Amino acid sequence: MTDKLNFGKMNGLIPAIVIDNKNEQLLMLGFMNKEALQKTLETNLVTFFSRTRNELWVKGRTSKNYLHVVEISSDCDHDTILIRATPDGNVCHTGAYSCFEGIKNISTKNFVLQLYDLIKDRKKNRPENSYTTKLFNEGENRIIQKFGEEAVETIIAAKNGNRKEIIDETSDLIYHMLVMLAEKEIELDDVINNLKKRHK
Repeated sequence: MTDKLNFGKMNGLIPAIVIDNKNEQLLMLGFMNKEALQKTLETNLVTFFSRTRNELWVKGRTSKNYLHVVEISSDCDHDTILIRATPDGNVCHTGAYSCFEGIKNISTKNFVLQLYDLIKDRKKNRPENSYTTKLFNEGENRIIQKFGEEAVETIIAAKNGNRKEIIDETSDLIYHMLVMLAEKEIELDDVINNLKKRHK
């Protein structure tokens, strides 16, 4: 990849735009030289070149909020790269989610993906006073039963034709479907990719 990139326009540097792989929100902009990019590719941790300190620096080295690389691509002129990454925590040195003001972690478009991450965390850590924890503690049969009950209630709501009732029951159905997928250790991305394949 480094061979195709044009580092000459900015005296050996290229801009590196980082977005959150989960929700495609803009996280930060940094600069890389060839060495920083090579280090990033080797470690899968985003590593920049500091123009003020004149050295490489791994993003998150101090805060431990590392950026784990998912994918790197370049633009059409091969003089800028886009990095899809999974952040360990908030990215900005101010403590904000993003270095760009107004950008939040929660995005309506990708809320289901974030909800699924929360459900998986509930399965792993089992916090008290959580309905999701209660479902996981009751086991697979109860989880499947609840999903079936919600499916029937959604069908009844659709037959009744009440818009609010349909939205409420569909929300319950989707939530319990996610719990069932988490119980079976099936990633939501696997389902989404399967749908994409079918669409093609």
